[in-house]
Amino acid sequence: MNKLAALSCVAVLAIMRGQSLDVPSDQWVRLILAAALNVGAWMVLMGLALLWLPASEAALLAYTMPVWASLLAWFVLGERLTGLRVLALLMAFAGLAAIMGANGISASAAKLPGIIMALAGSIGFALGAVLAKKLPLQLPPITAAAWQIGLGCFPVAVVGLLIETSHWKAVTELGWLLVIYSTVVQFCIAYVAWFAALARLPASVAAIGTMAVPVIGVVASALALHEPLGVTQMVALVCTLAGVVLATRS
Repeated sequence: MNKLAALSCVAVLAIMRGQSLDVPSDQWVRLILAAALNVGAWMVLMGLALLWLPASEAALLAYTMPVWASLLAWFVLGERLTGLRVLALLMAFAGLAAIMGANGISASAAKLPGIIMALAGSIGFALGAVLAKKLPLQLPPITAAAWQIGLGCFPVAVVGLLIETSHWKAVTELGWLLVIYSTVVQFCIAYVAWFAALARLPASVAAIGTMAVPVIGVVASALALHEPLGVTQMVALVCTLAGVVLATRS
C-alpha cells in the first residue's frame, strides 16, 4: 500500500512540475532494467536476507555497495580509483563497521543464504548506479523516479497481496504516522534525491555518500529511542562522515 502511495506522490509531483509521464519507446528497456536493479531487486533481496541475518550484519553487507560501485565504475565508466577516493572509502567503511558493532560478519552455513542475498542486493544496486551513468534515462528526473518506483514495487506489491494478510484496523496512530513517513520520505524524497545526486556526481562518489545513512540512523536512535551513543560510536560517526566529505572532494 505505501509503495503504491509513494508512486502516486512522485507522479503527482512530476505533473505539478510540468514533467510529462510519457516514456519514449526506446527508453523502456533501460527503464525496466533500472527499476529492477535500483528498486525491485534491492528491496526483495535485502528483505529476504533479514530472514537469515541479524539486522546489523545485513546492514553492513548492504553498505558494501560503494565498494562494488567504485570497482564497477572503474571497469565500466573508466572512473579512476584515486588515492583520495580509496582513502575516503576505507575511512567510511571502517567507521560503518564500528557503528554496526565492530564484530564483523560471522559466517556460517546457516547464514549463507542471507549473506548471498545481501551481497547480491548490494552489487545489484551498485550496478544500477553505474548503468545510470552508462545508459542514462532520457526522461525528466522526477518522471524517471516515479516510473522506477512503480515498476520496481509492482511485482513486490502483487506478491505481498497474494501471500500476506494486512490488519490495517489494528494500526495505531503512531503506526499510521510511520506509514506516511516511509511513503513520503523513504520512497518519494529519498529516491528522488538519490537519482538527482547520481545525475550530478560520479557514480562512485554518490555511492560513498550513501554511507551517511547509518550515521543519521544512529543519531536519530540516540535522540528518539535513547540508545547509547558513547565515545566509540561518536568516533565511528566522525570517521564515516569524514570519509563521505573526502569522497565529495576526490
